[in-house]
Amino acid sequence: MEKITRKTVMPGVTLLCLQTNKFKTGYFSVSLKRQLCAENAARDSIIPQVLKRGCRSYPDMESLSTALDELYGAIVEPIVRQRGEILCTGFCSSFVDGKYLPGGEKTLEKTIALVAELLLDPATRDGLLRAEYVNSEKENLCDEIRSRVNDKRIYASGRLREIMCAGENYGTYAYGTIETAEKINYVTLTKYYKESLAESEIFMFYCGSAEPGRVELAVREAFATLPRSDVFCETGIEVRTNAAEPKYVTEEMDVSQGNLAIGFRMGKVMYLPNYAAMTVFNTIYGGGVTSKLFTNVREKLSLCYYASSSIDAHKGIMTVSSGIDPAKYDEALAEILAQLDACRNGDISQKEFESAKSYVAASLRSYNDSADTMDDFYLGQEIKGLKCDLDEYAALVELVTIEDVIEIAGSVELDTVYFLKNRGETV
Repeated sequence: MEKITRKTVMPGVTLLCLQTNKFKTGYFSVSLKRQLCAENAARDSIIPQVLKRGCRSYPDMESLSTALDELYGAIVEPIVRQRGEILCTGFCSSFVDGKYLPGGEKTLEKTIALVAELLLDPATRDGLLRAEYVNSEKENLCDEIRSRVNDKRIYASGRLREIMCAGENYGTYAYGTIETAEKINYVTLTKYYKESLAESEIFMFYCGSAEPGRVELAVREAFATLPRSDVFCETGIEVRTNAAEPKYVTEEMDVSQGNLAIGFRMGKVMYLPNYAAMTVFNTIYGGGVTSKLFTNVREKLSLCYYASSSIDAHKGIMTVSSGIDPAKYDEALAEILAQLDACRNGDISQKEFESAKSYVAASLRSYNDSADTMDDFYLGQEIKGLKCDLDEYAALVELVTIEDVIEIAGSVELDTVYFLKNRGETV
């Protein structure tokens, strides 16, 4: 039996509890919701990494590791998740359910208390975050940002976003830039951290066997010192329903294959989004091994090494990622767009349609098998303002019609085509 409850446990703090006996472990996460922007992305993403280095009771990694071992190998990890133009940072934790331990030890309360102390009472010196921790994590952050270029597929997708959404927060990399990361210092980061803690709306998620009332009590006690502002930072997602004149950008780098990244605006359907229909449309178009992009562009015509599409339903953007031979650029691009036209024209077989719906519904229901995927799902639902659970959402998918899919496809508009090719190669 599963039970989902939502409750505002203190100003600006939502606690969602999913009570289930499916797992022998418990899961708890806390996420601060921040507006993604170029100025603050690096600072927002580094804060949980710095906080994880130690707290008042356990001021270093060694003592913290010992504390986790004493909690029967509990795990606490920093998290950085982007949903549209909202950046969610904080901690997630997993721990053995106390009812399976001798004496029913209260691992739930102890783990939540540890997470709260890491977030609210970090290791400091003279009231400031420790300089050595901040400097070390700043180096790690810069390495993370630099490493993007090592995976050319990810790099091309990132460049597409930067170009397509120039002037929009969505064009900002979740971890910021080298320039903003290098400006971080322990004094200004301490001030920013304290402001973020007070001004951010917070989403907490619990999954496990404990009664919601018990979880709420543990949260209220552990987070009793959480500072709350009278006014919280506004977060929002700018959805542009109309694409500009399509942009075509080609860049060169030392690459073994061409990387084609295409960006689309979802268009007028974002006025009243049918998220279930978007998911089915994406699966038909390019979201799996039975999709039109895979079966036609890759398998039948051999125009690419891979081709897939994905939709950020929060932002209303669809992207296609493909690896191609630069000599086949025009042909591959034309065929990728032709497959979108096929969806617009209703050239979708009943088998394609039913297969896509079954795949999406089954995938959604499989999220129930993992606490962290359920956390991701419900965080997304919270940001979208939706209240349905996984089974209800899967049921909505099964109600999607071909006409719904055609409407979604007909609304999609090409915005930007980005191509990364090897130096000196001709297209």
